[in-house]
Amino acid sequence: MVSLKAGGVGLNLVGADTVIHYDMWWNPAVENQATDRVHRLGQKNSVSSYKLITLNTIEEKIVEMQKRKKGLVKKVVSCDDEAIAKLTWEDVLELLQT
Repeated sequence: MVSLKAGGVGLNLVGADTVIHYDMWWNPAVENQATDRVHRLGQKNSVSSYKLITLNTIEEKIVEMQKRKKGLVKKVVSCDDEAIAKLTWEDVLELLQT
């Protein structure tokens, strides 16, 4: 068992086989990094990852915001001229907001 912050400082958990996120973070990259700590060289187990979200709470809103931001990033990173043309100033501001 490790917190997101402790998992983000270089601790690799190659003996683990389950990742459970129960403390949502605004930045999905932080959660991904914590999950990736279990998927390291030397890992012999298959790894299951779960995210616990309670309905009608701030966690649910955070997950929705993360999904929107991931969609916007895909539009920008894909360098599709059509997608870039459809990108609004509000979309860009949403990507930059915390």
